[in-house]
Amino acid sequence: MLRKKSDGVAKSTRLAHILSDVAGATIDRRTFLRRSGLTAGGLAAAATVGSGMVRKAEAQTATPANVEIKKSVCTHCSVGCTVLAEVKGGVWVGQEPGFDSPFNLGAHCAKGASVREHAHGDRRLKYPTKLVDGKWTRISWDQAIDEIGDKMLEIREQSGPDSVYWLGSAKHSNEQAYLVRKFAAFWGTNNVDHQARICHSTTVAGVANTWGYGAMTNSYNDIHNSRAIFLIGGNPAEAHPVSVLHLLKAKEENSAPLIVCDPRFTRTAAHASEYVRFRPGTDVALIWGILWHVFENGWEDKEFIRTRVYGMEEVKAEVARWTPEEVERVTGVPGSQMRRVARTLANNRPFTIIWCMGGTQHTNGNNNTRAYCALGLALGSIGTAGGGANIFRGHDNVQGATDLGVLMDTLPGYYGLAEGSWKHWARVWDVDHEYLVGRFHDPEIMTKAGIPVSRWFDGVLESKENVDQPDNVRAMVFWGHAPNSQTRLPDMKKAMEKLDILVVIDPYPTMSAVMQDRTDGVYLLPAATQFETYGSVTASNRSLQWREKVFDPLFESLPDHVIMHKFATKFGFADEMFKNIEVVDGEPSIEDTLRELNRGMWTIGYTGQSPERLKKHMANQHTFDKTTLRANGGPCDGDYYGLPWPSWGTAEINHPGSPNLYDLTKPVAEGGMGFRARFGVEREVDGVTHNLLAEGVYPVGSEIEDGYPEFTYGMLKKLGWDSDLTDDERATIEQIGGDNPDGVNWKIDLSGGIQRVAIAHGCAPYGNAKARVVVWQFPDPVPLHREPLYTPRRDLVADYPTYEDGRRHRVPVLYKSIQDKDFSQDFPIILTSGRLVEYEGGGDETRSNPWLAELQQDMFVEINPFNANELGIRDGDMVWLHGPEGAKVNVKALVTERVGRNVAFMPFHFGGWWQGEDRRSKYPDGADPYVLGEASNTAQTYGYDVVTQMQETKTTLCRIEPA
Repeated sequence: MLRKKSDGVAKSTRLAHILSDVAGATIDRRTFLRRSGLTAGGLAAAATVGSGMVRKAEAQTATPANVEIKKSVCTHCSVGCTVLAEVKGGVWVGQEPGFDSPFNLGAHCAKGASVREHAHGDRRLKYPTKLVDGKWTRISWDQAIDEIGDKMLEIREQSGPDSVYWLGSAKHSNEQAYLVRKFAAFWGTNNVDHQARICHSTTVAGVANTWGYGAMTNSYNDIHNSRAIFLIGGNPAEAHPVSVLHLLKAKEENSAPLIVCDPRFTRTAAHASEYVRFRPGTDVALIWGILWHVFENGWEDKEFIRTRVYGMEEVKAEVARWTPEEVERVTGVPGSQMRRVARTLANNRPFTIIWCMGGTQHTNGNNNTRAYCALGLALGSIGTAGGGANIFRGHDNVQGATDLGVLMDTLPGYYGLAEGSWKHWARVWDVDHEYLVGRFHDPEIMTKAGIPVSRWFDGVLESKENVDQPDNVRAMVFWGHAPNSQTRLPDMKKAMEKLDILVVIDPYPTMSAVMQDRTDGVYLLPAATQFETYGSVTASNRSLQWREKVFDPLFESLPDHVIMHKFATKFGFADEMFKNIEVVDGEPSIEDTLRELNRGMWTIGYTGQSPERLKKHMANQHTFDKTTLRANGGPCDGDYYGLPWPSWGTAEINHPGSPNLYDLTKPVAEGGMGFRARFGVEREVDGVTHNLLAEGVYPVGSEIEDGYPEFTYGMLKKLGWDSDLTDDERATIEQIGGDNPDGVNWKIDLSGGIQRVAIAHGCAPYGNAKARVVVWQFPDPVPLHREPLYTPRRDLVADYPTYEDGRRHRVPVLYKSIQDKDFSQDFPIILTSGRLVEYEGGGDETRSNPWLAELQQDMFVEINPFNANELGIRDGDMVWLHGPEGAKVNVKALVTERVGRNVAFMPFHFGGWWQGEDRRSKYPDGADPYVLGEASNTAQTYGYDVVTQMQETKTTLCRIEPA
């Protein structure tokens, strides 16, 4: 709908009014940021939506006395930028970035500067609607809940609870995410998941299985202390723009070399001291190529490895195969550059390792993330300020939603699905365990992982006999999820059309509304944005921040937890689900919800972050140091900003949070700890017993001056520390333990007493162990390079084959049968994908924002000039890009050296076109995004990580030809 920026106008009458009113007005940066949503690109907008609570708002030159400031957090990436919303008479009239925030330091990116438009945008869903004879028809909330609920109860009766899939969201608050997972449990299914499956599930699996927790170890701010920065598979200049402030501070003030490894010369690479271009899908080979030089020259940290790492000798044996010549043959990177990178890292310690989805979205993504960890461990750069694995998460609360268990293979807090885990949460929820068992089809499936979101449509399309549950998936609920962010869209389209019912709960219709060709059985329910509700959200560094409600929900939208309560009431389990959460006028209390999850999340220390403490932190942001994140005086003195988990024990013991995981230089009571004792005490290999606990190293002040296992009540008794427990703590432990109270551990002790006593003696409740670089439970215990399924290098398949076909998470999964076929002759160009600074995720909300939409109006493919010239394609031409599975997309060519020869790149934020067809007419009236385009994932192909079923989006094949 928008056209060239130089032309000034778009088709939208609203935007045309804005442009004609104020074109040519000048504005300074601070005023632009303050009035964001009203100003952009040198244009000051004086018109907003004319319905609901939104009224015309005049731009202000200063904040008047009758304007209230509400503190919120940007709803885009995971940096956690504070947004100061100026509200007058219930209307959001202006915006400032949070200058006191330690995270954004008064900065916003383009997306953050325009979030007001996301909340007040006129392209939102305004009321519940359903598809009737191919036309969108307005209905009431009561009718929607009744019709959807009746159909789901019918499916449940006929096929069992697993035939309804509840897809949650990284856009929910922590409290809402927790309620989504609890809701799925009370419905009786583990068919629940969210965006983390397709962005960082391989990080969580790889990192947690290396040193205990699957999260960013340090923080954006701690990068200030780095002596070098190693960034692979990420483009934060576009995906996390404000984070680059922290990288550049280290680069400039510490003279820290910035090494960027990426197949594409990104905006981040433009800042690099050393740019390494390598073939997509060869991350393990690249990392082992660096370590070859480290080990060859004796640069590894031998003492760190001896005392804190298990299995490095096995990694060394694999690395020895990766000579400079072999690395160059596989990756394309010269040995001289590999040596230079290795020397730079060895000479500039501590260095931080940063990665994003470029490293995770592969069929061997778990191998990539574990190889990155091995690099840091070999050089002793983990568990120290300025070091660590700084994993940049994508969405604003993808970390929190993952922590809260919106996943098909765990309950909140990464407790897993074992019977003991269910019993723990039954105690937290104050329900009988047998009641929960009765909600599932049978006890066995209750402890069995569900279908990952990456494979949900296979749960629909596979024959019933081929799905490891009573029946196929028959109903799908997209609760804050963009379908165009997933691969194999033609197969998803078929599945959408086969479902009995498709439900979308979102502020925007998303591509779900238009990619399928149904005529009925589709419901669109308007969810409120996070600015129309309140609660906590977890940034990438594990800090929790509290959002205030900026204004009441617009139109007929409802907050997600209110919608959940409506469905729980319809299904008959609201009284049980919310028995300890106050519900007022149909809205569950967010504070009560946080307190409930605090009572259960002992594993990762989500127990100290009470509503009161989080609100106090937000009100006193100015007191926190911008590098250490620690409050220097004031009401939060000694706390780390946002109480980054683990914040051990109950809120009453005031643990300050843990800024850098695995740091031995601090007492546990002040955020220190060793690696988690998660993998046992010893391991026997070929008759030799290996110690898995730390050797002679421990956190400052520990009374156990060596490695030790996780704490149990029995261990406290052996140490003589059980006398430190209060009578109430002891009674709770004995009640939980029954006939075996000694077996009660720090994770299931609802009193918090075991944690409190361990910390009082200077010990981490989870033990003090070695990290491991050999994960013996995984298909590849030591990370291996394996060629992509759709590889252009047929000469390497025999040396580096993929896995055998098999079954994972209830459905079949293919590997070798695909790789055995040679597609490279007909599809000679590698296709990869990534982000743009203007848009986020599936792009529905950002492409519906006129200030962002004006900046990037066309879906495109980047093509190297060599390939373009060979194909007769000029910059700006329309082209067809064909995938090897039969799909095609019609996009504009961007001829550029950003991509190397025989590599093409497409952004994944577009939707609304389908293989050349503009589907704008299929959206509900007034809810179509300003900018539409082909979804890159229409052409993306089959491929899933062997451990987590992460989708492969970073290396497939394509053919490009003029349109």
